[in-house]
Amino acid sequence: MLADREPVTLRSLVEGTGASTMAVYTHFGGMPGVWRAVRQEGFTRLSARLATVPRTADPVHDVAALGVAYAANAIESPALYRAMFDAVAELEDPAGADSGLAVLVDAVARARDEGRLAAGTDAAGVATRLWLAGHGLLALVVQGVLPADVVPGHSVETAVALLTAAGDEPAACRTSVTRAWEPSTGRPRV
Repeated sequence: MLADREPVTLRSLVEGTGASTMAVYTHFGGMPGVWRAVRQEGFTRLSARLATVPRTADPVHDVAALGVAYAANAIESPALYRAMFDAVAELEDPAGADSGLAVLVDAVARARDEGRLAAGTDAAGVATRLWLAGHGLLALVVQGVLPADVVPGHSVETAVALLTAAGDEPAACRTSVTRAWEPSTGRPRV
């Protein structure tokens, strides 16, 4: 519950670390710098996580597998996930935050280019809709509104709906997306 969380203050941040509040000012310029660094670290970790998703012969599976990695990243580090999207603090490298979406856009473009999606499919539009739906679901999960075990089911249904609307054949799409979310894939279970 949000009400149970203590606010992060400079003093609470350094408590028990042996560091002084002055060290935070020296290295980060104060709390705004800390928040910038935390947000940036979240996007750096997300980009690294997405980079581990292997490319397979099935481009629709690969689109869904990126969703699995994104979800696992959020569920494994919910506080960092929440901080990533707290736009109160500017990012040090905004392009770094965009790199995760760029990977998804490229995967959707590959699915289109390999004939799984309609020829005129707007890869950036489909990727953005996938991200919006996934982010909304995960925001509810990391805030404790929904349990994490609903993520695979809702994610599969959303991805199938969006990708079939973009031209994929429904049965093939469901097979590809479902396979990406199966625990037997070796991906972290969400």
